[in-house]
Amino acid sequence: MKKTYKIDVDCANCANKMEDAAKNTAGVKDATVNFMALKMIVEFEEGQDPKAVMQDVLKNCKKVEDDCEIYL
Repeated sequence: MKKTYKIDVDCANCANKMEDAAKNTAGVKDATVNFMALKMIVEFEEGQDPKAVMQDVLKNCKKVEDDCEIYL
């Protein structure tokens, strides 16, 4: 399952860090961040709860870019 989330991030480099953090989160099959559109597309692994996984994605993104936001 894929879902799209609105994000708030200041620069393209930070968006790349967020993408890497999301990709390395358990339950995420793939993630893409579009800095220009301020969107994150997340593909979840089979059987995962998107709400629970996205809480972990947000925590991991905040570790690399503490002023970023993902609107869940």
